[in-house]
Amino acid sequence: MDVTTPASGPWLIVGLGNPGPEYAMNRHNVGFMVADLLAERIGGKFKRAGKAQAQVLEGRIGPAGPASRRVVLAKPMSYMNLSGGPVNALRDFYKVPQANVVAVHDELDIDYGTLRLKLGGGDNGHNGLKSMTKAMGPDYHRVRCGIGRPPGRMQVADFVLKDFSSAERKDLDWFVDRAADAVECLLAEGLERAQGAYNS
Repeated sequence: MDVTTPASGPWLIVGLGNPGPEYAMNRHNVGFMVADLLAERIGGKFKRAGKAQAQVLEGRIGPAGPASRRVVLAKPMSYMNLSGGPVNALRDFYKVPQANVVAVHDELDIDYGTLRLKLGGGDNGHNGLKSMTKAMGPDYHRVRCGIGRPPGRMQVADFVLKDFSSAERKDLDWFVDRAADAVECLLAEGLERAQGAYNS
């Protein structure tokens, strides 16, 4: 499969999370938070995307002119473990090259507040990635937002579906802002530059 990144192709930026106010501040929803901030920067609002079971916003990211990138921001409304169907439907509808799909998601094996960007790879037990990979293969970009491991004997499912702690919330705006910056850098300057700037 060709995983080059054609600069002229549209990008599909997918924030992974669960719909509904009860999940809004969960650790598992950091992808939604980043997507919401990117939408704010674009100056648009999400709208329901017909049959795709997602909220979408079309716009451009980056400086005006040829350096800007046409993007479709998306938040699947199917719940995390079924994200692949809506994402693949949007990818087909907007004719997005495989390598121009970016999943923004929480990552247990990275310390809280740390970012890592990569192309392809496994799902590391993340149900949203598992569903996306099953639907369209593994060759898409990931912006991995570290949330750390659960304390003590807390189950992973309980940990990711809990809100960020009060201590974590002190840095949450900064963390989400930095993740949005990383997405913009990935689109504007490519993976290697973005990794150099944001991987830690």
